[in-house]
Amino acid sequence: MKIMVGGLAAGVGFGAATSLVNALSSPYVGFGAPLTGTVWASAAKVLSLLMDAGWAWAALAVAMGWLAGTRARGASAGALALIAATGAYYVTDAFTREEPLASYATETVMWCTAGLLFGLVLGAVGATIRRPGLVGMLAALTVPVGAAVQMVVLPPRPHLTLTPAIVLAEVIVWTASVLGAGWAVYRFWAGRRAVEAG
Repeated sequence: MKIMVGGLAAGVGFGAATSLVNALSSPYVGFGAPLTGTVWASAAKVLSLLMDAGWAWAALAVAMGWLAGTRARGASAGALALIAATGAYYVTDAFTREEPLASYATETVMWCTAGLLFGLVLGAVGATIRRPGLVGMLAALTVPVGAAVQMVVLPPRPHLTLTPAIVLAEVIVWTASVLGAGWAVYRFWAGRRAVEAG
């Protein structure tokens, strides 16, 4: 029960924070307009590019699965976290944009359905990270490799010109991807050496 409550709370917090950061980074939204041209707007833009990316949402479900421990609980926690994050995201969007929540109904249902399906899989993957050997390594590589693939296929570049915020976001993602993949491989080889030595 504690895992489910934790997944729900983490999802609500992540979804609301992502929407709020998006609003703060936009000069076209009431929340972000006063920050235009300030260092806070730039910081919000970097956070927006990091948090509002598919790999970050996937990482939420994987992290909840890892915390849950078993694959069954991990799948449930991952799905619950993504569904809660989606709901909180659109509720916060409606609030920051001063629009009726009903106008987000189609997107909410569509992304909650995707959150259920992907959350089940990614939560189970997160729980599998705890396993030793090749299976654990492959599970641990899911988010770093997914982030790297997204950076190649769909980089965080909403504009044709590179801005310092975009460059910084890309550097952070590539660095985190390399470090995450390196940790997964190191853990795998360290576990193998321990088995061989024992």
